Amino acid sequence: MRSPSGRPTASVRAMGPFWEDRGVPPSVPSAPDATANLADVLPSCLVALGAADDTWLRATGREARITLRPARSVVVVLVDGLGSSALAARAGHARWLTAAKGGGTLKRLRSGFPTTTAAALSTLTTGRAPGTHGVVGYSGWEPDGERVVNLLSGWDSEVPTGWLLASTVFTEATALGVDPVVVGPARYASSGMTANVLGGARYASADTIPQRVDAALAATAAGRSLVYLYVPELDSIGHKHGWESDRWTAALELLDGELARLADRSAPDVGVLVTADHGVLDVPADANIAMDPALLVDVVGIAGDPRCRQLAVRPGTDVPALVEAWRARYGKKAYVASRDEAVAAGWFGAVDARVLPRIGDVVVVARGSWAFNDDRDLDPRKEPRRMIGQHGAMTDDEVFVPLRLAGAFAS
Repeated sequence: MRSPSGRPTASVRAMGPFWEDRGVPPSVPSAPDATANLADVLPSCLVALGAADDTWLRATGREARITLRPARSVVVVLVDGLGSSALAARAGHARWLTAAKGGGTLKRLRSGFPTTTAAALSTLTTGRAPGTHGVVGYSGWEPDGERVVNLLSGWDSEVPTGWLLASTVFTEATALGVDPVVVGPARYASSGMTANVLGGARYASADTIPQRVDAALAATAAGRSLVYLYVPELDSIGHKHGWESDRWTAALELLDGELARLADRSAPDVGVLVTADHGVLDVPADANIAMDPALLVDVVGIAGDPRCRQLAVRPGTDVPALVEAWRARYGKKAYVASRDEAVAAGWFGAVDARVLPRIGDVVVVARGSWAFNDDRDLDPRKEPRRMIGQHGAMTDDEVFVPLRLAGAFAS
């Protein structure tokens, strides 16, 4: 959304609940419109760099709804799994991130849906919604092969060529005279996901957070650069130990100190923007639900996260009846929608015809802190291994992510 003057609107003010009731059934809440989200980040940075303008935005169909001060170069720090709620709860351990030091600004953005890394990172790097770029979840239904493919780690072996349907902002930045650089752990440098979702950028390997900060400082020392610095540590710790664990807090403290160093040592004309792909919540052991096998009889593929299941069903299945059966069984613990209902409610944004069959026939989105697991093939003699920190659904804890502006971007 543009202001009457043509400048991007500052759509990162305090926001209401992510999912709004617009008269649709309570099991199918509608997504909000015209609010800044991860898709706005990189286009807004290109505008701040003076590389993109309204003409480019109109031509590419992108939005730049985050108002940023001009900068020569930009560092975008993406902290995997750092939600606004968790950050606020640990504010004493993240004083730089949560305080407006040196004129810095802390706001928040919306992630998107599903609140999972594969979809959210693709939204960030393409400037498009999942319904347009095609990465509809942690995993998705591959209709031609009639199978579930892993959209996080399966790009080398499972995901068909051409799955990502939108070009990255990095690819287009080069044509605009900007040097795009990705700074991340060496283990991701040659992965299929990097080649696709981070395509068009030069990859600088750096395994520790301090090393990544050093690499970002070097990449912005001269010229006009757009640097994307990836921090996966908090998400990994959160999955295993929970965001309320001491280990997660210790990792946050280390990160906060290094981000303060990044802001302090960056040249005055370098803008620093810190955000996250999604938030997190801890799922108690007794909130893990083993999905009723009777509701899976006609299901041929289970995609997505435990907090956002997408079910592909065999041809001829009565989908409305199956949706109602799920609602009757789990309606107080999940939003349950048919694919048509989810698309109509805007969950995935505008949906390309090629993306539509990748979305589950039935979408089950956990409410509260519930998680839906497929335990049919588990050994009943063994205790199942569950993640503690989880995400994927529509709660504020998962949807809202921080937007910390510093350096040339500070107000």
